[in-house]
Amino acid sequence: MIDDEKIIELFFARDQQAIRELDRKYGKICHNLSYNIVNSRQDAEECVNDAYLGAWNAIPPVRPNPLLSYIVKIVRNISLKAYWRKAAAKRSSAYTAALEEIEGCIADQKTVEDAIETRELSRIIGAFLDTLTLENRVIFMRRYWFADSCRDIAEFVGLTEKNISVRLTRIREKMKQYLIEREVFV
Repeated sequence: MIDDEKIIELFFARDQQAIRELDRKYGKICHNLSYNIVNSRQDAEECVNDAYLGAWNAIPPVRPNPLLSYIVKIVRNISLKAYWRKAAAKRSSAYTAALEEIEGCIADQKTVEDAIETRELSRIIGAFLDTLTLENRVIFMRRYWFADSCRDIAEFVGLTEKNISVRLTRIREKMKQYLIEREVFV
């Protein structure tokens, strides 16, 4: 399999093979992430294709490092936009469950004035994640960033689904306490 730097060089050369290599290397991750959010194979395919177009338009001049994080962030953002469009039509997905679990810990940020507070909250959550063990951090990120189900996470880390569910509950409680101690309204 071709390495990331060679894929980026293909983008810089404006060689369409760049998209094929990107898809070959990271397509499964991108499709799974998008599907976990939009809950539709067709919509996930469209989101991933839009992300590839976004990467094509951004590279060059951007030289992402690491490439996986760059493309996953694009896929996630596009998928979230698609999810919120569909939420207006009252459709549901596994991502809804993940959002409902975490919303009790984080205040809703809806106004422009809250943009600075949102950045600060991101920094505080990042600091909280640094307090977790590597395994618990992986569990948290798989659930709330990649929107994986408890079953998928259990398979990924080699634990039972019940254990994952209990750990997520404890992590959310720990996070809520961490936020309260830092005077973040929850």
